[in-house]
Amino acid sequence: MDDYEFKNENTAKKKSHLFRNIVFITIAFFIAALITFFAVFFIKKYNSSRISTKTLAAYWAEEDSAKYEKIYRDGKLLLQNNPFNNSALIYYGYSCFYLAVSQTDSSEIQNYLDESISSLRLALYSAKEKTIPQIHYMLGKAYFYKNKISQNYYADSTVEHLTKALELGYEADDIYEYLGMSYAALGMPTESISAFSEALLVRESDNLLVSIAEQYIKSGMTASGKQYLYRVINSCENDLLVEKSRLMLANIYMEEENYDEAEKEFEEVLKKNANSDDAHYGIGVIYEKQGNIVKARAEWRNTLKIRSNHAGALKKLSETKK
Repeated sequence: MDDYEFKNENTAKKKSHLFRNIVFITIAFFIAALITFFAVFFIKKYNSSRISTKTLAAYWAEEDSAKYEKIYRDGKLLLQNNPFNNSALIYYGYSCFYLAVSQTDSSEIQNYLDESISSLRLALYSAKEKTIPQIHYMLGKAYFYKNKISQNYYADSTVEHLTKALELGYEADDIYEYLGMSYAALGMPTESISAFSEALLVRESDNLLVSIAEQYIKSGMTASGKQYLYRVINSCENDLLVEKSRLMLANIYMEEENYDEAEKEFEEVLKKNANSDDAHYGIGVIYEKQGNIVKARAEWRNTLKIRSNHAGALKKLSETKK
């Protein structure tokens, strides 16, 4: 019996020691966590206290491509303590925009653009008069790139801010080109042509010429559209733009029932790119118009070999199936 009581006493002591050790370890862990928390807090507090808008301005003046990451990092810390610091909001918004356009992952682009837009919109409320035009310009560009990955939901915001920037006297070489593309996305070809024409006065490019041609064609002014396409075909060294222009021109000829000229353009495309599904499809349509269904179907089958889901070729083959 005594031996049994002795064993129970030892067991109770062991349990007591174990409980006490668990309590000590828990307290020690809690104290360590508190120390870590306050250490991190004071380090952040110290880091943010030594950052100022002068720090961000110094980064901005650097030629280093990593300056936007520095502004993004330190600007975020500065804004945590002073969320309405106007200069910090502007620098931070600009850096977010430039970080966005340097990314390849669409989700990262979206996140940076959202931060840029949020920061710049907030900056507008307290911005100095001389900085407001540029903020509108940068907001317009941010919305333009957001529109590119958001199925044209933000083209109207792009136009709103870029137009406001112009009204306030802001000048930039690319502003009319952005406006032209945004009006095109909104289905406003007349306004798009006007903006693109202004852009041409600043800097002519083959991309601009093709864009203007597209808008003239959408407006039903195919004669003007053709003139711009001729310019690209005759002077452009970019094979993809030339191919695009020839296909557009061929489709105009098709609508005019000028099948000989249309066929010439499709054939020119195939000389450079034998795998142009649209050229094969177009030639097939010409054969169909000429009553040669056998050759037409052969061209449409060639089209599907290149692009198996070509809607036009699938439809034509279904309609002419014997």
